[in-house]
Amino acid sequence: MNPLLLGPVYTGGVQLGAYALERLGERERERVLRGCSTNVDNLADGRWETLLSSAFVVEEPMPLPYALLLLTVLGYAEYAYGAWWAAGVFLLGHAGATLLVYGTLRARRAGAPTRRAVDVGTSYGFNAVLGALTSALPRGAVRGAARAGLLALALRPVLRRERTFTDAGHLAALGIGVGVALAADYLSRTKHPKIA
Repeated sequence: MNPLLLGPVYTGGVQLGAYALERLGERERERVLRGCSTNVDNLADGRWETLLSSAFVVEEPMPLPYALLLLTVLGYAEYAYGAWWAAGVFLLGHAGATLLVYGTLRARRAGAPTRRAVDVGTSYGFNAVLGALTSALPRGAVRGAARAGLLALALRPVLRRERTFTDAGHLAALGIGVGVALAADYLSRTKHPKIA
């Protein structure tokens, strides 16, 4: 049996990177964050590498409860489906949600502060993997209720007046993950590992 490494290595690496960023001067820290950001200006300038780099950088160290939840979700995804599957869904959700948000902001001609906003972090990938993991739940009402509940929770912030593009990105990423789960359900027609 292979050891589960994806969750601890990724979560630990991102957290250590955040602590290292804190030790930089304010100007240098801002330069690194902006260089890794998937904001509208960077993507419009063809800086597509930020679709990957932004997933490995956070603005500040993750709070312990979130870091543990990220570790748990990635760890279970790796255990149930394998490291390549977990990493693939994470990156698909991260890049897919980012591109959807980018396209919307660009089409709506977002103002300069939004176009230049720092947009980095783990949350889009996390939401995608969480949505995809619903396929590991028992088929039927439990699985359907989990999907509906997660989507409703992600939709709530989008409906607020003071919503941000990140709220829309979380919903998009979760939708991508649920889409992956639905596709897996349809294609496999077999029982997935169940949560014990």
